[in-house]
Amino acid sequence: MKNPISYYFLSFTGVVLLSIGIVFIKTIEDPQGILRALPYICVGLGCGIFGHGMGEIINRHLMKNNPAAAKQMEIEKNDERNLAIANRAKAKAYDMIVFLFGALLLAFALMGIDKITVFILAFAYMFILGYNVYYRVKYYKEM
Repeated sequence: MKNPISYYFLSFTGVVLLSIGIVFIKTIEDPQGILRALPYICVGLGCGIFGHGMGEIINRHLMKNNPAAAKQMEIEKNDERNLAIANRAKAKAYDMIVFLFGALLLAFALMGIDKITVFILAFAYMFILGYNVYYRVKYYKEM
């Protein structure tokens, strides 16, 4: 998103979602079904979207006022060493999440959590592993 207007729109959308979530939490007396989780999802998404939008707005404002810092940040962002470090950290985090996610899935299954929840987690786990295999094969063909 290069257009700064879109970041203002994101911030506004985040505030709206946050407000809707808070209103739902305060007004709905006995939520049933999806309304038990929807307000909290709105609050979480609203906070995240608002934070992202405001962070970009503040970052753009600071970079506009200090071109030397903006140039230095651009150099650091595109530096090959920093990219290699970031990719290596992502790989380590992925390796850890595969084991943690599998252990969590097994624990939920053994605790007798609702089957649909376990199936959703299992599907997400298999999707992550499938995504890994897809890109591994793709990169092997390229290199």
